[in-house]
Amino acid sequence: MTYCVAMNLVEGLVFVSDSRTNAGVDHIATFRKQHVFGVPGERLIVLQSAGNLATSQSVISLLRQRLNSAGEHLHGVPSLFAAATLVGDTLREVLARDGGATLTQGVELGCSFLLGGQIRGDAPALYNLYPQGNFIASTDDTPYFQIGESKYGKPILDRALSHQTSLQQALRCALISFDSTIRSNLSVGMPLDLLVYKADSLEVPRGFRVQEGDPYFEGIRQQWCAGLRELLGQLPAPPDDYWK
Repeated sequence: MTYCVAMNLVEGLVFVSDSRTNAGVDHIATFRKQHVFGVPGERLIVLQSAGNLATSQSVISLLRQRLNSAGEHLHGVPSLFAAATLVGDTLREVLARDGGATLTQGVELGCSFLLGGQIRGDAPALYNLYPQGNFIASTDDTPYFQIGESKYGKPILDRALSHQTSLQQALRCALISFDSTIRSNLSVGMPLDLLVYKADSLEVPRGFRVQEGDPYFEGIRQQWCAGLRELLGQLPAPPDDYWK
């Protein structure tokens, strides 16, 4: 399994992905699930993947191979909407190629993607692509998307995140969301790949990989845990009726 979250905020975009894949408890590996396409000063496109690893790798490989082709590619599409359409078409292409009954034998080949970024002349955008290749866009009311093992990290995002949240606060929120998920689900694990993009900068950030034992991440997850315990102890005692 995996967990990825992406946020589209007034100040810019935040992407965080884990890197654990597993096909059972005896087959656990690390694979990057965050992929960056960009032309400095012109565009940034970030793709995050969840689901069947072979399918998602095939989609990413085709998208990269076609960057220098005469056909449509991510370095040439005119908008993020067109980029999402291209990724959806490529996903359907891979599924049509690999989806024969003899090959699948009951294996789920589907995968999903988060796609976000900015192309010069347009505002930043974020899309959630479903395994069928169709997609939806983020809005001011729904400024973030999750794919993969999302349920454990969702409560903190729903309570603490809005379209107006600063990039720094949003990144802290995302990391705590991952801490909650990692604590509750063994199929999500370190290292974490993160990328923060400032709106209208049209830069291609190098991103950062948070390794196991990273001092900042370990510090905030310990502080968060201690703060929850302290706050729980400060809540009013239940009324007597609750004990009857």
